[in-house]
Amino acid sequence: MKILNTQPSLVEQVHSAILSEIASGNIPSGTHIVQEKIARTLGVSRQPVQHALTLLRNQGVLHDAAGRGLFVAPLNLDHVRQMYELRAVIEGLAFRNAAQNNAAQARLRGPALVKAGKKASASGAKSAMISADMAFHHFIYSLSGNPLLGAAMETHFVYAQRVMGEVIQHEDKHRDIWDQHQEMLDCVASGKAGTAERLAKKHILEAADFMIDRLRAERGQAAIC
Repeated sequence: MKILNTQPSLVEQVHSAILSEIASGNIPSGTHIVQEKIARTLGVSRQPVQHALTLLRNQGVLHDAAGRGLFVAPLNLDHVRQMYELRAVIEGLAFRNAAQNNAAQARLRGPALVKAGKKASASGAKSAMISADMAFHHFIYSLSGNPLLGAAMETHFVYAQRVMGEVIQHEDKHRDIWDQHQEMLDCVASGKAGTAERLAKKHILEAADFMIDRLRAERGQAAIC
């Protein structure tokens, strides 16, 4: 057997680049995806682009229109709700386990992630804000001691990035998610497993309500216009 390359493959890099553009709103819902144009923009051949687009289609980010090619799929609000309900359970378990198994690591490494998240939020850059949020939650998964938790959420995180990207520019000043992250981290770092689980579930379900309300309001305004 040959030694495996641990660096992201070209397909993964292309997938990440396209998803980032969609989540940031640079490629909005309903946009026709032209494989050749993406390949030229990214400076790669068509093959990795084709593989990346297939992945995005399978993950529900793109959809086929008969005879017309691939388009960016609109967000399905029922699916968003169901995804966040599932995520709340998984996040709760991750935070509980992290508090029980790795409180010391949370104290050591967690503050830097919260600091980075607040910096990203202050910058207003969508991609940085989304990346910081994902990094924090993946960190908690790594502390949980259960590798199945992160794997179970991997596909859902692709969809979650789209949701966050569409509403993040409307984030209320008083709804500072990084204050919530700090509180959740403090519970993990203190070994307060039950409280960490409760706050994590509350955090995710509140995020779902906020995002769905925002998306509904935006669609209502678009219909009026």
